[in-house]
Amino acid sequence: MAGLMSRASMVVKAKFSKLLDHAENPAETLDYSYERQLELLQNVKRGIADVVTSKKRLELQETQLQQSVVKLETQAREALAAGREDLARQALERKSGLQQQLQGLDQQAQQLEQQQEKLVASEKALSAKVEAFRTQKETIKAQYSAAEAQVRIGEAATGIGEQMTDTGLAIQRAKDKTEQMQARASAIDELTTSGALEDFTSDQTQLDRELGALASKSQVDDELAKMKAEVGPGEKQKELQQ
Repeated sequence: MAGLMSRASMVVKAKFSKLLDHAENPAETLDYSYERQLELLQNVKRGIADVVTSKKRLELQETQLQQSVVKLETQAREALAAGREDLARQALERKSGLQQQLQGLDQQAQQLEQQQEKLVASEKALSAKVEAFRTQKETIKAQYSAAEAQVRIGEAATGIGEQMTDTGLAIQRAKDKTEQMQARASAIDELTTSGALEDFTSDQTQLDRELGALASKSQVDDELAKMKAEVGPGEKQKELQQ
């Protein structure tokens, strides 16, 4: 039972594969693959843009923190000059905290820079592959179109194609009907001439036609005899009589 199901599954897959092969258009398949690669390339470019945006935000934060560090250092000096060591200490403590933040932001910025460099390198490599695929795709499409046209021309020239086969059958049927019609016309003509086929469109019977033919022959014989009497014997007949 398992073997039977396995063979049935194989048959179904084979037929489905054959259907797919007939339905598949290589040009459409290649164009779809190219579109998918372009989408992937766009995703990489968006990733680069996101990394650059994040890096810019970090740079803005670093600038603000650096300005705050400079300001706190100035405030600490002013407080110390005014004899407020406690205020100077607070300002320096805040400055120290901001400097630690700056170190963390700097590390993050370096990581983003490295990630950006990797993405840019990947984008360049992918762009080159996509461009190479586009060139190959157009070449294959042109070759397929040329081969398809050649097949159609060959089928049309040799009559192998389905349309040309239908045309050939139509021509053969027309020839057969023409020959049948010609044979029928010839048969009718022969039967009509021999009198075997009666003309139902006429009110004369076969007997009427035969009597008419005899009367016509008798009239011709009478006219011929009368004409001989009027003309007389010919020259050759006179010589024979002499």
